[in-house]
Amino acid sequence: MALIPGTKLGPYEIIAPLGAGGMGEVYRARDPQLNRDVAIKILPASFSRDPDRLRRFEQEARAAAALNHPNILAVYQLGTHEGAPYLVSELLEGSTLRDQLFRGPMPVRKAVDYAIQTAHGLAAAHEKGIVHRDLKPDNLFLTRDGRIKILDFGLAKLIQQPHASDPGTPTLTEGTEPGVVLGTAGYMSPEQVRGQAADDRTDIFALGAILYEMLTGKRAFHKPTSAETMSAILNEEPPSVTQSGSAIPPALQKVVQRCLEKSPQQRFHSASDLAFALEALSDAGTAPTAVFATPAQRKGLLWMVAAASAFVIIAIAAFSLLRSRAVPVVESVVQLTNDGQVKAGGLETDASRIYFNEGSAGSFRIAQVSINGGQTAEIPTPVLNPEIAGLTGDGSSILVLSGAFMARMETMWLVPLPAGQTRRIGDSDVLSARVFPDGRLLYLLDSGTFVADAAGSNARKLDELSKYRSTPQISPDGTRLAFHADDFGAHTWVLYESAADGSDVHPILKWAPGLPTQMCCMRWTANGRYLVFRGSSEDNRWDLWALPQHKRFFGGASTPVRLTNGPLSYSSIAPGRDEKRIYAVGALRRGELLQYDTNTRQFHPFLGGISALDATFSRDGRWVAYQSYPEHSLWRSRTDGSEPLQLTYPPLQIEFERISPDGSQVAFNDGDANVYVVSINGGTPRKLADHGVAPDWSPDGNSLVVTSYLDNAFSSRLIDIRSGKISSIPDSKGTLGAWFVSQDALIATASDQSKLVRYDFKTQKWSDVVTSPDKFVNWQTSADWKYFIYSTGGNNPTVFRMRLSDARIETLLSLKNVHYLDEINSGPSLMSAPDGSVLVTRDIGTQEVYAISVNWP
Repeated sequence: MALIPGTKLGPYEIIAPLGAGGMGEVYRARDPQLNRDVAIKILPASFSRDPDRLRRFEQEARAAAALNHPNILAVYQLGTHEGAPYLVSELLEGSTLRDQLFRGPMPVRKAVDYAIQTAHGLAAAHEKGIVHRDLKPDNLFLTRDGRIKILDFGLAKLIQQPHASDPGTPTLTEGTEPGVVLGTAGYMSPEQVRGQAADDRTDIFALGAILYEMLTGKRAFHKPTSAETMSAILNEEPPSVTQSGSAIPPALQKVVQRCLEKSPQQRFHSASDLAFALEALSDAGTAPTAVFATPAQRKGLLWMVAAASAFVIIAIAAFSLLRSRAVPVVESVVQLTNDGQVKAGGLETDASRIYFNEGSAGSFRIAQVSINGGQTAEIPTPVLNPEIAGLTGDGSSILVLSGAFMARMETMWLVPLPAGQTRRIGDSDVLSARVFPDGRLLYLLDSGTFVADAAGSNARKLDELSKYRSTPQISPDGTRLAFHADDFGAHTWVLYESAADGSDVHPILKWAPGLPTQMCCMRWTANGRYLVFRGSSEDNRWDLWALPQHKRFFGGASTPVRLTNGPLSYSSIAPGRDEKRIYAVGALRRGELLQYDTNTRQFHPFLGGISALDATFSRDGRWVAYQSYPEHSLWRSRTDGSEPLQLTYPPLQIEFERISPDGSQVAFNDGDANVYVVSINGGTPRKLADHGVAPDWSPDGNSLVVTSYLDNAFSSRLIDIRSGKISSIPDSKGTLGAWFVSQDALIATASDQSKLVRYDFKTQKWSDVVTSPDKFVNWQTSADWKYFIYSTGGNNPTVFRMRLSDARIETLLSLKNVHYLDEINSGPSLMSAPDGSVLVTRDIGTQEVYAISVNWP
């Protein structure tokens, strides 16, 4: 709402508009009672109807009113005018720090003075338990008498209860959901970028970025897009403040560096500590001091300098021999593609192009882009569903694997570049394959690991490698192999190396605390000096790591270095031929839960379109349980979205959940195939069994059926909830994903997922129900147990519904043109709402190819 001069807001009279401020319009007004001018910020009526903006505006008022400090804007009153809330504060004369920075860098003494004042103001706020979370030059006001005032606590958050000795401090509440990123790109701390909890050290990071900008006239983290800026905050160090050309004391440089540490633990512990450090600099003088000496003194000084220089050279030489080598550091992350297509499968690069897979599982295609980015183009090939497996050493052909959707074994083909006749290699169907620089093939069969010539003939088994059941990566010179072995239950792994002929297998890295709990997909840099691999830990995000291949002085194993730390989750990595860059598919993950309306044949957001997977409902339709994505934590709420409650927390990662018929419990399995139940009201999950996935409740709620992988085969087992007894279902070997369709019957698929089979508890017999030319990828019963709903994958993923009384099948919808979420390339996740409608999680994240430039020491 626009207010004209003379308008009354309670006792205040509007004098003139002052412009926008934060989320509202700011006016100069007169307080007749105290005979003073004040500032009034008013939230437009349209904004006040937004509960979140209204909450944040009122939160700003309470946060600022809780503070009384000369470096914080004084707030007098919170009121309402025609349904719009307004905030009354002291009137400031001057300009924002941002206005000052438009003129360029500031003198060192002035920058330090402003930083000291800001630190004192923050210290007062932190003492009250309030962290600003959006500190930036726009929120720092410089009055005409040189005083800094901190503005806009609209993102402030109470981080602790006020001290008992200060009962007059108001208590603030903060409703931000976990994982929500708040702040301004360029001044956010790494923990804010990752959506993690913010404390007072977040403000210290922001003040460090502001001090950097005051000293240099440039932002510490500034890229063309917000995503790139946030990536720089996580992965890059800003240029040294000395590069600005100003004479900045080394001690001040160290203060700035400490404020901008990626880890909160390495920053100043409090704003008071930071203020003390800056004041010590100010007291000592912040400008370099000139020293004048007599000729005799200068001659003596020259000898002293020469001796000191010799000592330093010797010390540096000795230290260089004994110290650990410098570590690689990411210098930039640049997005190369922007086509919005799903990217999964393989990725390879030569000196000029990047080749990668696009499309959903079952319908892969080969795409390419310049190493400098730009428009993508498809490489046509007659091969079905080609998944990139390697690039020949001369860059003339791509090795691809071809097979139907979810095929276990695939055929090998060579796709020539830039054009030519695609040809099949060898006669064997393989599990996986790689190509040596000289064109020889390395592939994995059930019987072991083999090496063959370029035509796929004269195969020779690598006996020592075969027992590991892992496909090695090949070094650039073709002399070494690297592979890893997992122990999923213990969250550990070992990285091995061997000679190219499979001999001399030895570990080169074992999991240890501080390393990712999962690792995958190692690749050598072009010069063979580093192994780059992907690692994932509790946050379910994959980052890039590098393991030096040099031998450390005096022996000892090399230590891996984490190259990235979000927000992108990386896959399909390929080091560049220029020995400087790594190319990878980076994903910003986000899902949207949708409900399909059969009448309008349209999707609509369900539960507000939350980022969730595998929604499951109680029989009465009152409760829903689901996984948050990408965290994979278990949540429950009412089906209208009210009363949300988180039921599990990291490091527990949920893969599948199913709510009990009475809505009192949720059964689930984690990523290690352990089966649990947890109360719908929260508490500690109770473990029921290991070696089990996809638990489903019997209609009476007394049993769970799970799929187990034992003795190299899938089978179905029953868990008695009351006694904990586990029993195998007769003749269930080769069945997968059993679901109850009545108290006396189950439906599952054959392990090759080509047909549905039914088990009758009374006769203890299995019988075929239906077969399909496409794979069954997801299935479940309807809430009333009248229908069995299932989906197929491949080039035309489709959802079907089968009536259990007579096995009549009808098509519900095609998902061919739906960008559904498919984390493990197994087709669309399938959910059925209480009214029988279909739910799907749409992928609204991004998957693009990025170039990560690394300074390799």
